[in-house]
Amino acid sequence: MSWTILMLFLLLASFRTIKKPKDMTVSVIIPAYNEAKTVKHVVSVAKSLSYILEIIVVDDGSTDGTARIAEEAGARVIRHLENKGKGAAIKTGFTNSKGDIAVFLDADLHNLTADQVERIIKPILNGEADITKTKFKREAGRVTQLTAKPLLDFFFPEVKFDQPLSGQFAAKRSFLSSIKLEDDYGVDVGIVLDADVRGMRVKEVDIGKIDHVLSSLGDLNLMATEVVRTIVDRAMEYGRVTMMDSLGKSIRMGILGLSLTILGVFCIFFITFVPLNFGLVISVVGMIIAIFYIAKIIKMSFHIIRRSEAKLRTLKSFFYMHSPIIVSGLILIAMLTTLLGSVHIYDGKISVEPSSRNLIYWIEPAHNQSVDVRGPYTVDSALENEYTIMRMTPESIATLELGYGDAVYINNQQYILNQSLPGEGNTIRIPYNARNFLGINVGDVISDSNLRNVFKNVYAAKNLQLQNTNSNITVKEGVLIKTDSENGRAVNISINGTPVTMTSGIFKNGAYSIYVDGSRYKTIEINDDTSSTSYYVKVGEYTIKIDIGALGTAQSDMEFAPSSEGKFLNFTSS
Repeated sequence: MSWTILMLFLLLASFRTIKKPKDMTVSVIIPAYNEAKTVKHVVSVAKSLSYILEIIVVDDGSTDGTARIAEEAGARVIRHLENKGKGAAIKTGFTNSKGDIAVFLDADLHNLTADQVERIIKPILNGEADITKTKFKREAGRVTQLTAKPLLDFFFPEVKFDQPLSGQFAAKRSFLSSIKLEDDYGVDVGIVLDADVRGMRVKEVDIGKIDHVLSSLGDLNLMATEVVRTIVDRAMEYGRVTMMDSLGKSIRMGILGLSLTILGVFCIFFITFVPLNFGLVISVVGMIIAIFYIAKIIKMSFHIIRRSEAKLRTLKSFFYMHSPIIVSGLILIAMLTTLLGSVHIYDGKISVEPSSRNLIYWIEPAHNQSVDVRGPYTVDSALENEYTIMRMTPESIATLELGYGDAVYINNQQYILNQSLPGEGNTIRIPYNARNFLGINVGDVISDSNLRNVFKNVYAAKNLQLQNTNSNITVKEGVLIKTDSENGRAVNISINGTPVTMTSGIFKNGAYSIYVDGSRYKTIEINDDTSSTSYYVKVGEYTIKIDIGALGTAQSDMEFAPSSEGKFLNFTSS
């Protein structure tokens, strides 16, 4: 009980520590270098806002009395003994501030107003943004137009601010504490790019017209250099450079190809609602893309390394660039290795079952056989009044090598195989007595490779499909379901000299009965020494010839039912 009370207390305390935006404290930080003429005005404007917690002026090595004037205006002053740069001054001020929101103002603004400062702060206090930056009417902006914007359009085309380098901005402490602040004029654009990549809410606020002290060409050159360096550094850090050249594009496309191949494999085996053909198409397309671009990467890399003088350094650089595609390739190899370990070959087909669905494709041509994905199957009870009906999916029927309308006999009870209900996916419905005898329960999940094992040695009466005949004869064959493929015999049936169907199965040494209209017509003896032989059956006006091939003429996982188990063949005339 005491622990519960303690946890509730801590939870309530944590809620109290979470501040709403409007309750956040605000620190104003003003980096200044020889701004004695204007710093007092900027401090006074900030001081006029009652909710400002503190005003910090960082004197970055000034020699004109900036620090003294700022202190007289009411600011807290922190001094750099030498000029370190705007970014360094911002870092010093931020490190020594306490507010939940840090507002940065240039010290050289002639006509800054309290309303303009509030426009910078209010979007964060109102919960509309994490960061605000300003745009304003001004006479300058040469570095922005000639340097920053062209580079941003190339490396960061999603950044569409009118003035990405404006010196007036505000941000939450939690964000600024998590990024690297540049030491120079690149600090403004660095914050903007870090915020963009991290998905922060950045709002550009129009504050009207403000006047800066115009910089000399030398100062503009230094500013442009530092801004360019910052943008290029961020482009390198965030992967915007390596993907721009031909090699980088090939690496990206190679990773795309490998990723598509992996996605296709997952669709085939593990994502049950995705059609098989869709997964196959994705895998094939991905493999083609991967092979094409990996070949290009190898060729281009070979030429680059061969021309390089510092080969060790080049190889190290290549390792960093190529590691994503290497890892993607290793993942694909690991997946394919796992799948190959799940391959089973029997009865002319290859079955690959990693854990969930079972991919079946045939390695020998046969009638009505194709590539498909099967299982797993969930067992459910039979529908009301369907005590002698099993409802099974087309895939489970195919695995058992039976058909709808066929019958299975479990514990001497006949069950007719019927279609599964629409929308039931891989559900198979089996009556209680059959489930009890087979040893399965409602809710059991049966993998496709285990389905035949569940029905092992069950007797089934299969309807054989007859071709090329206008007769009114139907043919059923009796088989026992097996799990392993063995040497069997091909059986061909002709009516009045016309071949109508072919089947195959395993014969054990013993007697096999042929029935006509439900009555035993004849019994034949088959053993391993029996060569190919023929038998004739008369059904009304039809003469039926049964050709049984020699042992080994077929592979099968169905055993023909001997006389002791059921009817080998049953001909019925209607």
